[in-house]
Amino acid sequence: MLRDLFILSLFAYFCYRTFKQPYIGVLVMLCINYMSPHRLSPWTISYSLPLFFMMFLVTATAFLFQKDKDQFHWYRIHVWMLIFMVWGIFSTLFALHPDWAVAEMSRVIKIQIGIVFMILICQGEHRIKAMIWVIALSLAFYGVKGGIFTVLTGAQFRVWGPPGSFIEGNNELALALLMTIPLLFFLFSDAKNKWIKRALMVAMGLCFISVVGSYSRGAFLGLMATAGFLWLKSKYKAPLAVLGIVAVLGAVPFLPDHWFERMETIKTYEEDRSAMGRINAWTAAYNVANDRLTGGGYRFWSPLSFAVYAPSPEDVHDAHSIYFEVLGELGWPGLAIYLIILWGWWRLSAQNAKLAKGHVELKWCVTFSQMSQVTQIAYMSTGAFLGLAYWNMPYELMTIAILVNIEIRRRLADKKSATESETDVPTRAAGTSAALLQRHP
Repeated sequence: MLRDLFILSLFAYFCYRTFKQPYIGVLVMLCINYMSPHRLSPWTISYSLPLFFMMFLVTATAFLFQKDKDQFHWYRIHVWMLIFMVWGIFSTLFALHPDWAVAEMSRVIKIQIGIVFMILICQGEHRIKAMIWVIALSLAFYGVKGGIFTVLTGAQFRVWGPPGSFIEGNNELALALLMTIPLLFFLFSDAKNKWIKRALMVAMGLCFISVVGSYSRGAFLGLMATAGFLWLKSKYKAPLAVLGIVAVLGAVPFLPDHWFERMETIKTYEEDRSAMGRINAWTAAYNVANDRLTGGGYRFWSPLSFAVYAPSPEDVHDAHSIYFEVLGELGWPGLAIYLIILWGWWRLSAQNAKLAKGHVELKWCVTFSQMSQVTQIAYMSTGAFLGLAYWNMPYELMTIAILVNIEIRRRLADKKSATESETDVPTRAAGTSAALLQRHP
């Protein structure tokens, strides 16, 4: 009861703040989306309340009455995201299971609506960093909790995500935490307070432990790819290398035998039922994409669909891969658009780092852009074994990359204008002096 009262009172306060500053509503929606604080305790009043939708209505209303609105900026990556959404709607018209497809399609549309709000409401350094803080800490909450749990139990049990969310499963939570670690590293690099830096370092370490404690084989492979790329992009190469070696040597003696046995199945996937089930689902995705231009539609993974398209009809699985998920549900055109979006995310991050390089006041943009690429590596490598193609985090990080580009260009334009004004003053002064000398030789 007291927790309900606290959560609802806090929610009411943020609703009040949102009417004055709409971007507060965006931050609250991000927190609800990733952390779901109202669902940490079941059998409470706030557990089943649609707090996200309620805050969306408050934010939309506050935005409509806001006097000074930021300009909406069109970027190629955002255009491709809209095309991806439209193709998904078109695919839904021919879906094998229309009811399931419509439910997933509505979720994709909601993500695009949220992206528009982020671009319109959250421009500026302060708001961009606030979003990164909220996303990183909301997910790090489960990483820290899971890391402590893994240490106290000697990694005997798997770490799971928040119930009823995109990342409820151990594999999904591991992917989310892998994407969170680079964000925490950015916040660590940007922080000035030494205690905040230390807290972020501890959070990164516990998130790493939590990934290991998830028993996710896909995340284990993604962890190696992410750690290697993080080391390449970081300016703290020696400390990270030492920390990594110490962490591995320190963790190995404490990991139970069944953890190593599970990781060993990566080599012997032919004998693992779960791995073979994924291959069966991937084959079904490939077959349906070859048979239907628009794919099977969102959530076509059913016994009926597998009876037609899968080598083993009785072994029904979800895609367990962002690539085969899109291929099976939206066909080859959908997969092509999806890959273009991922490539656009990479190119935009690289462009941001290049534009901001050499400008001291934009150093944070360079660091974030590099960590954005590390996050993408985590998503693309681990996502090869997880069906999270329509999870909102990648698309929201792409949107933050757009906002960073807007901020860089605005800062550089202001800097250029200020420089031109400074050089113009002596020119005007020289012209005035010459005129005076002509009048008074």
